[in-house]
Order: sequence, then C-alpha cells, then structure tokens
Amino acid sequence: MSSDKNHKNSKVKLTKAEKKRLMKAKKEDLSPELRRVQKNLFQHRRRKRRRVLLVIEILILLFLIAVIWVWNKIGKINFQGEMKDVKKNKLDSKTEKMLSGYTTIAIFGLDNRTNGTYKSGRSDTIMIASINNDTKQVSIVSVLRDSYLDIDGTENLDKANAAYAYGGPEQAVNMLNRNLDLDIEDYVVVDFKAVADAVDAVGGVEITVDSETAKAMMQCWGECEEVVGRKSTIVKPSDQPQLLDGVQALCYARTRHTSGDDFRRASRQREVVDQVVKKAKKANLSQINNMIDSIFPEISTSLSAPELIGMASGMKDYTISQSIGFPFTVATGTMGKSGSVVIPCTLESNVKLLYRFLYGNNDYEPSETVRERSAYIEKRTGKGEKDGIMYGYNGLTDEQTTTVKGGNDSANKEDSPQ
Repeated sequence: MSSDKNHKNSKVKLTKAEKKRLMKAKKEDLSPELRRVQKNLFQHRRRKRRRVLLVIEILILLFLIAVIWVWNKIGKINFQGEMKDVKKNKLDSKTEKMLSGYTTIAIFGLDNRTNGTYKSGRSDTIMIASINNDTKQVSIVSVLRDSYLDIDGTENLDKANAAYAYGGPEQAVNMLNRNLDLDIEDYVVVDFKAVADAVDAVGGVEITVDSETAKAMMQCWGECEEVVGRKSTIVKPSDQPQLLDGVQALCYARTRHTSGDDFRRASRQREVVDQVVKKAKKANLSQINNMIDSIFPEISTSLSAPELIGMASGMKDYTISQSIGFPFTVATGTMGKSGSVVIPCTLESNVKLLYRFLYGNNDYEPSETVRERSAYIEKRTGKGEKDGIMYGYNGLTDEQTTTVKGGNDSANKEDSPQ
C-alpha cells in the first residue's frame, strides 16, 4: 500500500481494484488513514447489503400478499373436485392424439330459481368450450337443451338438459361425451344470477335488440328481476347496439318466444358470453376485483384452484374465434313424456360436422357408440338425414355444410312419430 504522505491532507480516491485490495488487507499493515478508509468501505458494503435485503424482503412480502389475495379470491368458488366416473367413447389413436391438443370444458347454466344450488336442476344452457392449447383460440358450441339424445347410456332418449336433472354435472358431461365423441373431463356451472352479475361487473354489454325480441323479453322480465334481486328498465327496440345491464342481458339471453325458438336463444346466449369475455379482457384491476367478488361465489366447478389460476393468468391470450349451435341439421317432433324435442338428422352426420367445425377434421368417422345411438334415434323418431333442415342462423358457412343434406319443410312441423 502507498504511504501516509499521499493521504494526509486530501480525500483518498481509489479505483475498484484498489478498494478490493484494501478490503482484503490486514488492519495492522495499514496506516491510520487507510484503516479509516477500509472501515468506511466495510460500512458502505454492509449498508448496501441491508438495502438489497430490504428490497428482497419487500418483494417477498408483496408476493405473499398477492398469493393470499389470489387464494382468497379463488376460495370463493365452489370447488367440487374431480369427477370420479367420467366416461368416454372408444376412439382411435389418431383422434385421441388430435384431441390431446385441446382442452374441452362443459359449461352449464342452470334453470334454478334458488341461487347457489348446483347439484341438480335442468341445465337451461349447455355449452362446450374447446380451447386450442397452442393458439389459445376458443370455439363455443351451444348444445340445444331440447336435443333428443341418450342421456344415461341405457338408450334412454330424452332432452339433453334432463341429464343434469337426473345425475348432476357428471351425468351431463358423460351425456356430451357419449353422444358427441368428446373427451370432456371438467365442467363449470353457473346460475341465472351469475350471468347478470358478470354483465354488470364489466359495465354492461352492447347488444342490438329488435322489436320482436324486445317484446318477447317482457314475458320473462319479472322472473329475471326476482332471481337477480334488482330492478331494471324496459328495453326499447333499436336497430343500433345499446348498453344492456345484467337483468336486461339475462332476459335477452333467456327468452325463446321469437322466430327460431331455442335456436335463436342459443345464439343470443353465445352473443352475451362473447361480449362479456371481450370486455373482461380490457378490464382494469378494480373492475377485475369487482368481477371476482360478484361472480366467483356463484360458480361451481370440477377444475382445481391451480388449474383456474393457470387459465386466468393467460386470459388476455384467449380469443373466442367462433361459435355455433348444435345440432346443425334437425327436425322437430313430439316424443311422449319428453314433449317437443329437437331431433338430430342424423346424430352421426351432425357429429361429423361438429368435428369439422371444432377441429378442422373433414374426414372424421364417428365411433361405434355414436353410430349405434344415431341409428337408435332414427329408429325411434322416424327422422333421417332426408328429413333434416339446416338452420342458417347456426352460423355454418357453405363449405361447412357440404357434408349434410337439406330436407323438406315438413320436418319443421311438430308431429308424433310412431
């Protein structure tokens, strides 16, 4: 080290290399001045370390607060655990490999007048959300609630929404897998109030309501207000989009007393869902917090908390790319205790078209289970492919309908097949 002469009457200025050597030097080998400098260097290093530790501690604290906040919010959801007896059709290895690239979830909206009851009730809304794991694009399919399907695996044909009433979400999921060759393993259930609260949480949705729909909405207006627990103003028809609140949007989605009946209603339900998702992706932190507080307690699901957190973390990457109603080609009829039903003409051809819509698979051949159910439905109803009508407002393009034959107008009339 240099002598005291260089440091007596001036502030010591050292390079980084000199500082390192000085801090490694033994105290007894240094002059008083250099000892003072060494002491200051050690004190500076200790202060720097304390600042770094403080920053780390603050970050850890903020992380823990965030985890507790998220866990507290997630804890509001009614987690039901994994379904114990999910059944799937026997599919070939090529199809199974293709389906592994998608996450498919069933969404049920219950027609319960008692909010928070999820284990039973007719599923007023049945949707399938198919998520492409690579592109994050989501396809939504509304299964018409009156679709005449095998609801329990014993060739017991009834309306699709009866499956939930008889066996809860597990039977309803198995009904979808059995009839549509899907591999659904999870579900989400909401009731009427959750729909209204979701709309209100995002600040309403922009919907164009024509005069026919506005008039039809009045038939379920009082019931919607009662279930939601708040009043709203009557919707006036307009040829321009208007902002609807939760009660108004619920009435819009629920009414079926318009031309197109349940087909149009399913389309309106998908429209409301699409609008809510688009606005939710643009929501600020305060709006997201309000959405969570109001909606999460009204959700029941088989998904786990980590699965939901993982999906929520990538919410802004998800896009609803297309939506449609199922079956695509149908006839209507009255079938005994089931009453008025929607008959797939045929189930086999409709499942082919479903695979074309969801997965871009133009050559899919349905499983033996679907073929057997299709033949049985045709036998029981007397309605085959020649009797089916393709409803244009299901949203299919000309290319998507080429594999399905149209039928005659008489198929749209209710009758009672022998």
